[in-house]
Amino acid sequence: MPVPPRLARFLVLFAVFLCAACGLVYELALVALGSYLLGNTITQASIVLSVMVFAMGVGSLASKRLQSRPEISFALIEGLLSLIGGLSVLLLYASFAWLGLYGPGLVIVAFVIGALIGAEIPLLMTMIQKIREESAARAVADLFAADYVGGLIGGLAFPFLLLPVLGLPKGALVVGALNAVVGVAVVLWLFRSELTPRGRALLGVGLALVVGVLAGAYFASDRFEMSARQALYRDPIVHAERTDYQEIVVTESFDGTDTRLFLNGDLQFSSIDEYRYHESLVHPALTGRREEVLVLGAGDGLALREVLGYGDVRHVTLVDLDPAVVELSRTDPVIRGLNGDAFDDPRVEVVHEDAFNWLRENGRRFDAVIVDMPDGEDVSTSKLYTVEFYTLLRHALADGALASVQAGSPFFAPEAYWSVGLALEEAGMAVTPYHVDVPSFGNWGFYLIAADTGAPPEPRLPEDHPELRFLDERVLGAAQVFPKDRLPGEVKPSSLLHPYIIGYHERGWEGY
Repeated sequence: MPVPPRLARFLVLFAVFLCAACGLVYELALVALGSYLLGNTITQASIVLSVMVFAMGVGSLASKRLQSRPEISFALIEGLLSLIGGLSVLLLYASFAWLGLYGPGLVIVAFVIGALIGAEIPLLMTMIQKIREESAARAVADLFAADYVGGLIGGLAFPFLLLPVLGLPKGALVVGALNAVVGVAVVLWLFRSELTPRGRALLGVGLALVVGVLAGAYFASDRFEMSARQALYRDPIVHAERTDYQEIVVTESFDGTDTRLFLNGDLQFSSIDEYRYHESLVHPALTGRREEVLVLGAGDGLALREVLGYGDVRHVTLVDLDPAVVELSRTDPVIRGLNGDAFDDPRVEVVHEDAFNWLRENGRRFDAVIVDMPDGEDVSTSKLYTVEFYTLLRHALADGALASVQAGSPFFAPEAYWSVGLALEEAGMAVTPYHVDVPSFGNWGFYLIAADTGAPPEPRLPEDHPELRFLDERVLGAAQVFPKDRLPGEVKPSSLLHPYIIGYHERGWEGY
């Protein structure tokens, strides 16, 4: 050994610590990528973690065949792990964007990474015993302690350092390079006497190649991400950013007639027909008093534009989680033109908080409420379609107040749509369902609600409504008629502990 046994042992354990941190980052990166691309964090986490844990057992068993040359085997495993783990995000993003094979690709990558991680500890156990032989129990305790503490550091570094500073692709690549240097260097230096000159040369060249590939991928990742992202959208991307909450993408058609906003890949509006959606959502809820109006979501300002069309609206509170969406809607020339510079109106107050938590802490009551949230397709948004959320909403309604809620498509996801209505009723409100056609979305549904259990409110237009392009009384009357094949079936209201709406959306949109 080039250093005393105590120091050599410490360096091996330190390598275990760093490699464990890298391994956990790979796991979290796969979960995060799946959540960004497909939503439903629980499903993505379950797939990744279960496959990786199973594969770790397979890798641990397979490492028995490598015990005769533990040093060279460990170095090769770390080089391969760093290469696959570092490139995993880019590989899976490519499979999603161009090949449509994200699901099988995720399972394969998670299995390979898990198997390689599983082979580490048995080999390290043999290597550390070569430094200083001791009881198996003591060696295993030290190795697992270093491994678990490394997992803690990797788990904390991922959301608080790597994602904010480097982003998902570059963060994985940097961790891969660190993994390669640490894993291979510890063998090249501490255990060089166990290697032949040719073996040392090959490991050195292999390490240089792995780091070179990861470095090249790092510098090419921005262009790669732009190309892969563009493959997911029909029109050219004119703005893209990833915030702490979501990916924001704006596209514009070549002729400039259609601007679209996407959040995490889901269409939020098309400039061609957004007025159909927003007129239908907003105006039926403004037939009574409307001095104090609450808007939940709708950071694009388009629902806000409809509310501000009434002169007797004195104050509008808009609660939207992501400041970046509001900032984009406040500054982008096209979106500003669509929302009529709504955020510059002195009557508007913007609050950047989670709508669920804000309603829990809010003591104010409003004359009208507009709820324009993303569909409840995953854990983070499903809570906004629960009995608990709508109970909080009911407490925010003044006497005689009305509220309108966007509830998804009664054609594509009818179970999810009718589940929203049941949740509203269980929260103690009278509801009236209605739906309209929005070409860029398809058939889309809403609920008009009142904070009592009396007669369901009738969707109608305020007598003093501004000039509208789509909605009139005849359209509203027809909007309350649903075809027989889209009437409610056996569905349940969603709650925090039973988020049925996630499954309803998955089944409803499958194949579209």
